[in-house]
Amino acid sequence: MALVRHLCINPGLSRADLANAVGLTKSTVSLLVRELLAEGWLAERDVIATGDLGRRPTPLFVDPRRLLLLGAEVGIESARVVATSLTGEVLARAVVSFGSGKGAKACVGTLANALLKVHKQVNSSQQRVIGMGVGLPGGVDEASGFLHFAPNLGWHKVPVGALLAEKLAGSPLAGIPLFLHNEADVAALGELEFNPAQASDPLLYLSINQGVGAGVIVGDRLLTGSRGFAGEVGHMVLQLNGPLCSCGRRGCAEALIGPRAMLRADEDHSHPVAEIRQRLAAHDADTVRAVKKAGSYLGMLLQNLASAYDPSCIVLGGAVVELGDTFLQPALRTLTEYSAAANLEPPHVRTSRFGADAVAAGAAALVRYRLTRPLIGAASNGIVVADEEAA
Repeated sequence: MALVRHLCINPGLSRADLANAVGLTKSTVSLLVRELLAEGWLAERDVIATGDLGRRPTPLFVDPRRLLLLGAEVGIESARVVATSLTGEVLARAVVSFGSGKGAKACVGTLANALLKVHKQVNSSQQRVIGMGVGLPGGVDEASGFLHFAPNLGWHKVPVGALLAEKLAGSPLAGIPLFLHNEADVAALGELEFNPAQASDPLLYLSINQGVGAGVIVGDRLLTGSRGFAGEVGHMVLQLNGPLCSCGRRGCAEALIGPRAMLRADEDHSHPVAEIRQRLAAHDADTVRAVKKAGSYLGMLLQNLASAYDPSCIVLGGAVVELGDTFLQPALRTLTEYSAAANLEPPHVRTSRFGADAVAAGAAALVRYRLTRPLIGAASNGIVVADEEAA
């Protein structure tokens, strides 16, 4: 897997190049490459003409054709599932609504059907799914597949991993490795794993939907916290005695930045982001003012996160980001003003390269992350100490 990870970042290296890069002998690398070629992890391309005498080096690449990853996002109203290559190309997708049944078991059943629907879209005779990942809107114990709490779904203490395995029993996806994590965490991994260039580190992904959360990558590792709650930045308090948040506190970032902050509290909003987009398109003055105000609070949150983590890059994703410049420009302006006051350069901020697929593609990236880093386990905050024999 060290060879696979190195080729993800440096495609086109020869066997000799790999041996030098990872500190193994050429004969060992040749044997490992032979296995990885047979299993579908790597592919060879035409040899490179160097002008030197002797055998020309054969460039190696991560194979984007034979091995597939499935990734899923469990949202508030629906589930989104994608199939990706090992290099992050989205090859198939499906979006299914949960309908009126929002109970955990019913939604997990809908998710299982969506996974099987996407699996039917791939060529099973030539392509093989090697793992499935799921991004969930709440705190997750990845080692056990247990969801502690998803406030916007109303789920408490749900064994999502066990329920999904039960729903997939007897299907073509039965027994395939399954990984679960918080939605913002997996989206952050998508930006890390599927970035063609060397990823920025530390990297922070900020997810802005009905809730607000963050995924943090430090030193090539996901920061999860002692209970899996790291990154719950939506409940950082930005305003004393501010508006009531879903968590019960007042003045949280979620209550000031999320879509509820941009609409009147006395109205019933089943699809808040779509309603805000419509009102912006109609140039509704109250909505424009509310969106800009929420954007300014986003800038304040970005400033706090920049101070806490000193990230090289902050990636913005989620449905609310689709509101565009009316929301984002006040955020960037506020961040820049705070940075200038301290004579500091603001961190680089960009939107997710996967758009609406960010969490689902990130869940697929979670699979690649876990399979190619077998010594970074899901327990003990993502760190496993291997004994000497295993190492």
